[in-house]
Amino acid sequence: MTSSFDFDGRPVRYRPGQTVGAALVADGTRSWSRSGRTRRPMGLFCGIGVCFECLLTVDGVPDVRACLAPAHEAVAVHSQDGPPSRHPSHPSPTADELAEGAP
Repeated sequence: MTSSFDFDGRPVRYRPGQTVGAALVADGTRSWSRSGRTRRPMGLFCGIGVCFECLLTVDGVPDVRACLAPAHEAVAVHSQDGPPSRHPSHPSPTADELAEGAP
């Protein structure tokens, strides 16, 4: 059984239990953001929530890691251009938090 969610205005099919990142890759989408400095394409890299290569905007919240976001029908996903936005409601972890294993 497959369902779909909206990614940049087009439907992407997913299977129950898949993350947004896994569904995008299965759909043939390899990148959905660009790095801030070099503008290189970014997408799923580690796939387990360790790196920050797969950031995108989910339901209006920027800097969501696609590899951790569960796919579901009501989710609206948009590509993200540039580095993490450092949105006040979703701050990037500090170096100390990263060293302690914060998400």
